[in-house]
Parts: sequence; C-alpha cells; structure tokens
Amino acid sequence: MPIFMDRHDIQGITAKVVAEIHQADLKVQGKYGCKTLTYWFDEKSGLAFCLIDAPEKEAIIGMHKEAHGGVPNQVINVESNLVQTFLGRITYPKVPDSSSEPDLIINETAIRTIMYIEFKRTGIRLSKFREEKPGKSLNDYNELIHQTMKQRGCRKIKDTDDGYIASFISGPDALKCAEEILNNFNEHNRENPGREIDAAIGISTGAPVTGNDEFFGETIQQAKRLSYIAGKGEIFVSSSLNILNANKTFTKTLKPDEEKFLNQLLDITEKYWNRSELNVNDFCKQIGVSKSQLYRKTTSLTGYSPNEFIREFRLKKALKLIEHRRGNISEIAFESGFSNPSYFTQCFHKRFGILPSEYESFVS
Repeated sequence: MPIFMDRHDIQGITAKVVAEIHQADLKVQGKYGCKTLTYWFDEKSGLAFCLIDAPEKEAIIGMHKEAHGGVPNQVINVESNLVQTFLGRITYPKVPDSSSEPDLIINETAIRTIMYIEFKRTGIRLSKFREEKPGKSLNDYNELIHQTMKQRGCRKIKDTDDGYIASFISGPDALKCAEEILNNFNEHNRENPGREIDAAIGISTGAPVTGNDEFFGETIQQAKRLSYIAGKGEIFVSSSLNILNANKTFTKTLKPDEEKFLNQLLDITEKYWNRSELNVNDFCKQIGVSKSQLYRKTTSLTGYSPNEFIREFRLKKALKLIEHRRGNISEIAFESGFSNPSYFTQCFHKRFGILPSEYESFVS
C-alpha cells in the first residue's frame, strides 16, 4: 500500500492530549485498512504529522473522523526512504526507560532547515573539458562537503545536477555548516588554481507538508531559489529563519518583502521562460509594480536588470538542454525562449566563453 503523511494544525493542546488522540486512531485504523507507522508533534508550533500506510487518502480522513473528529488539513503521498532521510525515523521512537508514562508521548518537531548548495559556472574552459567530462570535477568536491556535513550532524538528502540538498534540525547548525563549506572551498581554490569551486548556498526552513503535494517541497524550492540568486561564495538565508551571529561578509538574510518579490519574480520566470515574447511589461503587470520599481528591486536582489535576469535564466536552461542532448543547437535556442539562433549563439558565447556547438561536442 502507498504511504501518506497528513498534517494537523492543532495549536493550544499538549503532547499528552495528542498521544491520547493517537490512541483513538489506533483503535479504529483496521476498519479503514490503515496502519499508523508513527507521528510527530511539538507543542511550540502546534503542528502534528502522521505517517500512515493506507489504501487511499479518503481512508485516512475517515479513520480520523471516526476516532476523534479531527480532519487533517492536508494529506500527501510520501516515500519512506525520504521520510527516513529528512526526519530520521519512520517508526515510533523508543520510550525512555526513565519515563513515568505508560504510553509514548511524542513532543518532537518535524520542522527542518534545508540547505541547497548550487555550483556556479562563470565560464567553461575548453582545456578543462579536454581532460575531463562535465560532472567529474563535482565528484572531486564530495569529500569537502560530506566531511563538513558529517561534523555538523546534518542529513544529506540527494545530489542534484548542480549541487546538493541537506537537512538540519537546527537553523544555526545549517548556517555554520554552510559557512564552513564555503571556507573549505576557498582554501581548496587557493591550493588548486584552475580547478576552483564556485558555489552559492540557500537556506530555508519549513514543514514536511505545506501548500503543495511534494514532501518538504516548498522549503526545498525556496532554498534552491535563494542559492540561485546568491552570488558565488555567498549564503542567502530565508526570512523564515531568525539566526543571530551570521557572518555578514558573505551571508545575507532576506527581508520578508524581498523574499515575496523573489518568489513573484521566479514564479513568472519559471512558468514562462521559454516563451520568446516574455518581457519586462509582463513582470510589471503580474507583480503590480512600475518598470522603475521592477528594475530597482531586481537589480538590488539579483545583481541583474530584469532583461539580464531573463537572459541568464534562459542560458542556464540551455546549458542543461545541451548536456541532456535535447535537440540540435537551433532547436535548443528556440526551446530556451530565443527567437533567433544566431543571437542565442552570441549570448551563449559571451556568457560561457564557448560556442554552444563546441560545448555540445565536448559533452557528447
């Protein structure tokens, strides 16, 4: 059977009461074909998350309704291995020997801080690709990252095309780990000219079940977006974290209004980036700002003008399309939102220092 996680917003009650509610679920779960695997609840946030083996979402809702009337705010499909990796368990924690309670009372948060490490490409050197294929250099950096993560007690979630995702219980631990990773990269760069690691890091925090249907989906997306706009050697931190003593030299904590604008900017860009007709007026209309406001906000946050931001986004997408062999260069130009393949080639060469056809030959 599939595994689900549901969310209950139940502020103002104790962990002991939640444990009693959970016992009510266990008494009727068989009637609905469900098997509750474990749950998380912490009194501070008032958020509860149940991990349940069930035939369908409706069975979970029916079980809760009959047991105590508490219908979940949301139910999503999850993979047990991801739950284990993010949250550290998929079964009940062991009852402490010192506990005076006959039943297990869980007061443990499921909130996690997510760190997204993105490798930045300022250019592509032909000499480098004559010696190695793309991606090989990233493998050389694994030890630097994994060693630091292990020391900070974080959980590495997975590799991505551009870097890594990791999960932390503590926001300050995530920031400290990020700072140490960048320091290790800087030391590596000094000792290995020509094999520099250029990376940026985004950090966000959130719950496993939120607005979308992906497990920790919104938090991962936010951390990725923050790493995307951060410059190389920088850490961008979500406004949702209140972290003191951050190194102001390379760490920026976004204000809520900055983060809102970032999400509006990227919501539009990610939806329409491959449409050649996308322009500044579209952003102004959908966000509700003037051209001067859009220019000022975009430049302040990303370092690019709006038009430069769109072009940069398209070129990075085109780079991935070439690496994944998604058509010839003209097809990729059009698929990336460029209406003219010659102009695409010119922009690609200016940005990466290599013609797209040359890059295609080296990655094939």
